[in-house]
Amino acid sequence: MLQLGIVGFPQSGKTTLLAGLTGGRQPALLGGRGPAMHAAVVKVPDHRLDHLGAMYPDRKRVHAEVEYVDFPYASLGQGDHSAEAVWIGSLRTVDALVAVVRTFDARHPTDDSFADLMAEVEGIQLELVLADLPLVERRLERLETELGRTTPDERTVLAQEQSTLIPIQTQLEASVPLRALDLDDDIRRRLRGFQFLSAKPILLVVNIGEQQLGKSGAIETEFVRGVAGPGTAGLALCAQMEMELAALAEPDRRPFMEDFGISELAAGRVIRASYQVCGLRTFFTVGDEEVRAWSVPTGTLAPQAAGLVHTDMEKGFIRAEVVSFDTLFAEGDMAAARRQGLLRQEGRSYAVSDGDVVHFLFSR
Repeated sequence: MLQLGIVGFPQSGKTTLLAGLTGGRQPALLGGRGPAMHAAVVKVPDHRLDHLGAMYPDRKRVHAEVEYVDFPYASLGQGDHSAEAVWIGSLRTVDALVAVVRTFDARHPTDDSFADLMAEVEGIQLELVLADLPLVERRLERLETELGRTTPDERTVLAQEQSTLIPIQTQLEASVPLRALDLDDDIRRRLRGFQFLSAKPILLVVNIGEQQLGKSGAIETEFVRGVAGPGTAGLALCAQMEMELAALAEPDRRPFMEDFGISELAAGRVIRASYQVCGLRTFFTVGDEEVRAWSVPTGTLAPQAAGLVHTDMEKGFIRAEVVSFDTLFAEGDMAAARRQGLLRQEGRSYAVSDGDVVHFLFSR
């Protein structure tokens, strides 16, 4: 399950956004030391799964899920350092970040200064960089000590790590987030254990005021252009309006959405943008008891996808029978697609595509 950490400066609207994403349901309070954090699991809306459920009405419909964790703001270098360490440590475990910035001021509701908005984005990016820099500095200090008292073989390994981290330190000292660097797969693999915050994919959400809804498209276009970069996406929404709409029943909310020019609730938009920035794809399975959506990273091979369904399927993988959702929908069901010879036979080297409906064959 994809886990997204929601961050932002005070009064940015991130907690209001979480309420909108959960339909007003009360999120769970996470225990432990440090600042209180709230979490909520949300089903990933997908019209393709809805259609599959309609094809097989006797089977349970199981959505992919996303967990949102709302992290309270804790500025680095201020206040309780032990609480700060807990906050940063918890944030490092999420898969990606959703950073909320606002483009309105309660005292000046028509103020939509793009410069101020981008300054807030840069402030968040800087906080993430400042959280990563001490991690590298401490590790380099330990490496310097260890290099003087190790065997030649161990020294080679440590020297390689040192040569990897020194350029990383230089970039962080220049306030460059690590996601912006063009690193090869080998270096990314070596850095993975550090769980650097500035390397995580980030979705930047600009929280606009209700009075700005009429020009939300223009704001979003300019914002996306301003924040464009590797592992980064952006969108604009009104968190307060989304929270109020999400609390209404579908028939009641539709007229309000039309009045304000909102074509889709934030829940779907945020998840779709999060999937995009994280490089996730969705495939589907149709079993005897359920139709189900599964989320996998781009490039996931068929045996690994089968392992999500059941570990025995990966161990005994033979092949996958695959049909695209669009083809299946046009034919009506799997049996019809099979009769038309539309199911492809794919082997171990097949990378699962978004929208694939897959039947795995395996030996027990």
